[in-house]
Amino acid sequence: MTSDIRKNSEPILTDVLRNVNIAEKILIPIPQDTFQELYSSLKLPNSGKLGKKFGDPVPVGLMGFLLSAAPRACSLLGLRGAGGNGGAILPVYIFFGGLMLLLAGVGEWILGDTFYSVAFFTYGAFWVVEGTTLMPFFAVGVNYSPTGDNLQGEATSSFYATTGFFYVFITILSAVYLVCALRTNITLVIGLIVLILDFSLIAGINFQVALGNLDIAARLQTGAGVLTWLLCLPIGIVFMAHVMEAVDFPFTIPLGDLRMVIIGKNQKVRLRRSEQTKSGTSDWVTTEPVEDKV
Repeated sequence: MTSDIRKNSEPILTDVLRNVNIAEKILIPIPQDTFQELYSSLKLPNSGKLGKKFGDPVPVGLMGFLLSAAPRACSLLGLRGAGGNGGAILPVYIFFGGLMLLLAGVGEWILGDTFYSVAFFTYGAFWVVEGTTLMPFFAVGVNYSPTGDNLQGEATSSFYATTGFFYVFITILSAVYLVCALRTNITLVIGLIVLILDFSLIAGINFQVALGNLDIAARLQTGAGVLTWLLCLPIGIVFMAHVMEAVDFPFTIPLGDLRMVIIGKNQKVRLRRSEQTKSGTSDWVTTEPVEDKV
């Protein structure tokens, strides 16, 4: 869930600008030389000193996500008798889905990539919640049972309705991330769209079970399983792109750069500076340093 390939970004950008007439490929109403200057000045995540000193944490988080989401999809679809909300692989949810994403979030935070750090922290905590909710040790159903029986409480309509609201709000949060991802790459945008639909269906499953509509809930569960499988595709593409770049593979997987489709605030400042410099009206000065965070 990240921006385009981070290591060796400067040579890649140079090759792109040398071999492709960018101004004719992207519909941006600015002169070609100004566009190339603006594009070349983009600062990719992990392109600074820390990015060269430390490894890329992105594949770690994506690996954990994939190893949790893929078997979860099989469980939702009931493939070969799988089921039980993935209860047999709770350690996978906690250690691969949770721990690996949280570690990747820490790595992104150290490297200064706030957006990706927050996203990794969010979905890492999500997998921890998924795993611990099903563990008897946490006894999450006790408050829903008059006898204090955990399993009995987890079967009540109130328990399912409450769980459904958690998915509603994490769907809303994912929608916020989707808006921000419009400044990253197409692959991440597609992944977040599928994730939002997936969370929406899982919220619907819980609400329908709470209402006693088990047939509708079963159909929604099938849809959620299919979407979870589809989610693994864009996430897997980003994972492969980063791992291949880590070993200096002879070619890279394009993720669909969107940073020049929606011009960022700092990019607009540089564009205005460039235009004023060329027109000879460079008396407009900003006292704040300009640096891309995308």
